[in-house]
Amino acid sequence: MRNLDKYKGVIPAFYACYDKDGNISPEGVQALTRYFIEKGVKGVYVNGSSGECIYQSVEDKKTVLENVMEAAEGRLTVIAHVACNNTEDSKILAAHAEKLGVDAIAAIPPIYFHLPEYAIAEYWNDISAAAPETDFVIYNIPQLAGVALTMDLFAEMRKNPRVIGVKNSSMPVQDIQMFKAAAGEDYIIFNGPDEQFMSGRVIGAEGAIGGTYGAMPELFLKLDELVKAGEMEAARDLQYAINSIIYKMCSAHGNMYGVIKEILKKNEGLELGGVRRPLPSLAGSDMAVVEEAAQMIMDAKAKYL
Repeated sequence: MRNLDKYKGVIPAFYACYDKDGNISPEGVQALTRYFIEKGVKGVYVNGSSGECIYQSVEDKKTVLENVMEAAEGRLTVIAHVACNNTEDSKILAAHAEKLGVDAIAAIPPIYFHLPEYAIAEYWNDISAAAPETDFVIYNIPQLAGVALTMDLFAEMRKNPRVIGVKNSSMPVQDIQMFKAAAGEDYIIFNGPDEQFMSGRVIGAEGAIGGTYGAMPELFLKLDELVKAGEMEAARDLQYAINSIIYKMCSAHGNMYGVIKEILKKNEGLELGGVRRPLPSLAGSDMAVVEEAAQMIMDAKAKYL
């Protein structure tokens, strides 16, 4: 069996960091990386949905990952999402990630055209072959990608020895159980939806990757600790509190990641910029949501930590 311990734990999805002109901010990327190190999370998931990946160029993604790796200095498990909507760009990013020494690469299936499963498998295997010494994680997010990871496709992908598991962001918790039962202990299944962190961990996910962890990493670390200790009533209470914060962050007129970046500015002093168009920027009225969500996080930390 391979050693998957470096993937077991709380792994925040990394946010896109922009300067005042809307370009990638190396300083912001490094500051956010150091923030995650200080908070004690297991690792980071770079250039995924929370990193606004579909709105960034190949060079943008390279710049982000280079600065994460420079600041991390081996203190974080780094999973680099490398999927683009064509194979060649994805292979370029996979090779670049391996050269930088990431722990794993990951990829969603190609979006827009609904490809047959054999073509999706070929796409993923081509990407993996461009980073032949690096672990590969399948990213299952059917509600956004438009295609789901089936058990047949998962079985086909397990023929690739570099495939180590699935980042499962589908809504049914049952999917985690099905993938885990099929794959066994030699693979890791990551919980994706933050609102079901506890449920996913209980049913078999050994790690978790999420887009709201960065706004409140201490709360998710505590939730992970409670689940591991079997303190289910306390874990459920904290999960409900976390979900209330998430619902509040999602209630803004602008994009949730814009809300999170403003919260991090207010609560942690991080300057990460806004969001990239066509994602909607925050409206003036959204600052009330930011203020309320930021205070909810502080109150939850005071209550649960």
